[in-house]
Amino acid sequence: MSIRQLVAALSVGWLAATSQAEVGVTDDKIVLGQSAALSGPAKFLGEEMRDGALAYFAQINEQGGVNGRKIELISLDDGYEPERAADNTKKLIEKHKVFALFGYVGTPTSNAVMPMFTAAKVPFYAPFTGADSLRTPHNRYVFNVRASYADETEKIIRHATNLGLKRIAVFYQNDAYGKAGLAGVEQAMQKRGLVIAATGTVERNSTEVASAIQSLSGSKPDAIVMITAYKSSAAFIKSAQQAGITSQYYNVSFVGSRPLAEELGEQAAGVVVSQVVPSPFDQSQAVVREYRKAMSKYQPKAPISFTSMEGFIAAKSMVEGLKRAGEALTRERLIAALEQGDPVHAGEFKVAFSPNSHSQSKFVDLTVMQKDGSFRN
Repeated sequence: MSIRQLVAALSVGWLAATSQAEVGVTDDKIVLGQSAALSGPAKFLGEEMRDGALAYFAQINEQGGVNGRKIELISLDDGYEPERAADNTKKLIEKHKVFALFGYVGTPTSNAVMPMFTAAKVPFYAPFTGADSLRTPHNRYVFNVRASYADETEKIIRHATNLGLKRIAVFYQNDAYGKAGLAGVEQAMQKRGLVIAATGTVERNSTEVASAIQSLSGSKPDAIVMITAYKSSAAFIKSAQQAGITSQYYNVSFVGSRPLAEELGEQAAGVVVSQVVPSPFDQSQAVVREYRKAMSKYQPKAPISFTSMEGFIAAKSMVEGLKRAGEALTRERLIAALEQGDPVHAGEFKVAFSPNSHSQSKFVDLTVMQKDGSFRN
């Protein structure tokens, strides 16, 4: 072989090696994977998170995608159960060979898969949870777009105590999610020299609330902070009202505002829910108008909700990161692009990441449910 032929052969080999695409990336596609509750008592949370994301990805794909690559989202149902989420994640990483994991729903499900995606060095973007376990200690593969449960419960306790409500009880889901919210309430109460008046629990994917009602009724709380999903929250509020408990009810955002309102009907009036994204009903904001237009065009049968708004914003910020990562897309390039310091914008909503922190959003708003199912700030 001549020198020229040898150089040519080596050049071809080098080009093939350097142009080899990252896992989940082809010349015309970027594959993302999601595990979420698409069945069972929490299914509306997974469906709405997915619907909002699909609306934005469809909008981007119609415009030609990201650097000529269209985004494909593979969503698998875990029923809000950690074991199923782990099985799904194994399939997404090993069988479907996704580029990144996106929009997982829930604390226990996200916690269950953290060792898997960390070991595989797969980015885990915008989980639908505010748990501290996804924030501390710092994990370079986890990117949180929403505020934490500590941020939400601080806002709730500040609001309650400013109203003079000092005897505060907590009704929480007996798992990692509920305990994360409980810790946030405890921290906010201690900050004000207060202690939780009483606690009651419910099991995940259950509406058995009788023991919780019994645990809380004797304390006569001024307010009850609820760290649960919509089915169990609705069951608790209905039973509590029947039992004569006249407390102010607060829920954190994960509850699922729209399905909670539907479950409660007129009994929803006065229930407060903290939110971590702008209201999807406030069309004075450009990102909300964009969201509603995309939902109408690409997901016309899906309801307008805070959860699908979060899915839309998560997808929009993910795409911004993919654009910044450039045409030679790799997982490491995506992480570097997100960490560069400039805020990742999703319209007026923005989040800034850094090499030492992937959780910078502090946006929390409080909404009050009306008997007609609407929300006001």
